[in-house]
Amino acid sequence: MKDDPHPISSLGFLLADASRLMRRRFDQKSRDIEMTSAQMRIIARLCRNEGTSQAALAALVEVEPMTLCRHIDRMESAGLVVREQDPHDRRARMLFTTAKARQLIEPLRQRADAIFEEAQAGLSPEARRQLLESLAHIVRNLSESEASDPESAAEATSPRSRHETEEASA
Repeated sequence: MKDDPHPISSLGFLLADASRLMRRRFDQKSRDIEMTSAQMRIIARLCRNEGTSQAALAALVEVEPMTLCRHIDRMESAGLVVREQDPHDRRARMLFTTAKARQLIEPLRQRADAIFEEAQAGLSPEARRQLLESLAHIVRNLSESEASDPESAAEATSPRSRHETEEASA
């Protein structure tokens, strides 16, 4: 890192690589669960955001609304999610997990915990605490920036914009 002429851009690469590698490891450890990795991410986000709209969930999992709709169609057929009419907006549907989906959450969490432990092997408890605090601080900084600029928030959810941002930080 000391010899890196672009230490700031290294942060983006390291975060992206860590995220990619943890997702890959999670996919490897979850092959016995009859859901795709995208469906697992959707279920995990939806469990934390029960009753959210499809549009909001699409933004949370960073997929196009139509792509999410296709996933939700399959997941609804499999008995993992239900759509309910939003009482405040007749055009919108709220999404909820089913008992079947919620039963999968604990095994998914256990696998995630094992992967997080593997990822942090060799770090002291203090280093782990500092890592989490630093990442939470970064998330807060970027969330506050995004919230104060609605135009950049809309751009940030578009796949093309994310790709361009990643390329620009390279």
